[in-house]
Amino acid sequence: MGILKKLLSLLGMALLVPVLLFEEWGWEPLARGAARLARLRIWARIEATVRALPPWGAVLAFFLPALMLLPVKLFGLFLLGEGHAMSALLLLLAAKLVGTAVLARLFQLVEPALMRIPWFARFYPRWKVWKDGVLTHVRETRGWRLLRTLTRRIRRSWRRLRAG
Repeated sequence: MGILKKLLSLLGMALLVPVLLFEEWGWEPLARGAARLARLRIWARIEATVRALPPWGAVLAFFLPALMLLPVKLFGLFLLGEGHAMSALLLLLAAKLVGTAVLARLFQLVEPALMRIPWFARFYPRWKVWKDGVLTHVRETRGWRLLRTLTRRIRRSWRRLRAG
């Protein structure tokens, strides 16, 4: 039974790590981008309303956009099934970017309310420690370090090309 548990854990991590890496890469920059919308008066009012939500209203506000994106993602899968791979990929990528931006910003707005829910206040710090541990482990791998080196070289070359 211990081997099966280990295998399932490894499989779960293999499936979850790409999602965690994307979320980690995109969470802060996309949240900052979404926060810029608060310059618009109507958006600032919406954010103020969201910030003032009670804990369970915050839960609903946090999960509602994810549910609203579900039909878009299903349509992307339909497109893929119909042989429109590029359209499906672009739609799913756009949905992921928009969804991450909205959820990241919403989380910033509702985190204080969510932390007033006992199970969330107990679970979230544990999740953060686990997630940070997984990401630290990934970042220490040789493959990750090689990827970071390659990314830096590409960025430097791009800057030189643009400046030059």
